[in-house]
Amino acid sequence: MREPIVAIVGPTAVGKTRLSLTLAQELQGEIISADSMQVYKKMDIGTAKASIEEQKLVSHHLIDIIEPDEEFSVADFQEKVDELIPQIYGRGKLPMLVGGTGLYVQAVIEGFVFPEMEPDWELRERLTAEAEKKGTEVVHDKLREIDPKLADKLHPNDLRRVIRGIEVYQQTGQTSTYFQQKAANTPPRYQAVKIGLRRKRDSLYKRINQRVDLMIKEGLVDEVRELYKEGYNRDLISMQGLGYKEIIAYFEGEYNLEEAIRLIKRDTRHFAKRQFTWFKRDKSIHWFDVDQYDFDDLLNEVRALIESKMEL
Repeated sequence: MREPIVAIVGPTAVGKTRLSLTLAQELQGEIISADSMQVYKKMDIGTAKASIEEQKLVSHHLIDIIEPDEEFSVADFQEKVDELIPQIYGRGKLPMLVGGTGLYVQAVIEGFVFPEMEPDWELRERLTAEAEKKGTEVVHDKLREIDPKLADKLHPNDLRRVIRGIEVYQQTGQTSTYFQQKAANTPPRYQAVKIGLRRKRDSLYKRINQRVDLMIKEGLVDEVRELYKEGYNRDLISMQGLGYKEIIAYFEGEYNLEEAIRLIKRDTRHFAKRQFTWFKRDKSIHWFDVDQYDFDDLLNEVRALIESKMEL
């Protein structure tokens, strides 16, 4: 019998945190963050982590587990969640996967077949140096020669994943696309009830703009400044996160703070659109249009659905 879990997904600022916190308290749940940015320490405001008070209400996992200059892959996430779920069940609690990183959620529930391989640091350094000298498009073209489907999905500037695709082929003789297709043919690893939250575009975009304004008020600029002083720069995956790369560009004189805030809002809106595009492909998600409910009605409907599917 596959263990049951709840997944609450949707675009940024849609309302996942409030709903998941209340549900977790009512269903005796523990929250596993499915957010690729919340794993980093010292990055609290810009990643919209649950507050200390909220984390006291409900146990949270996979928040603040690595430094901003450390690597963390989808495979790492899947491995850690696979360790966590039996522990949560052992405490008599319900695992709740909450976040907007669709690839993380998919890896846990549907499963990815990750090739067993050690990092090829020499290859990574060589390709990184080549990208710096000749441009990222040159390395991206190398990936296209061996795995055109993956190359179509990745922007040339997403150098880490481009190099990873080349590395997988060099070490295994198979492409990343091959391993993804192999995973797609395997049965789900957990019995998941997937709850999706969505809002009308104008409503969501208004919430995004308000959230960015609140982040600035709460000290996002100071948070990024401290990270920048410690030597964390835009070359790091963590510093490519929304809010961080724009503020660093402001520090480096590319534009003023007002423009940085405008860009954060714009880029976050675009990101939310991409998130929703990802999730709407999953036909097993039960969608709730948040604008059509007051919170208590939404809570009751979602809880009733979970209880009916899991016989809680």
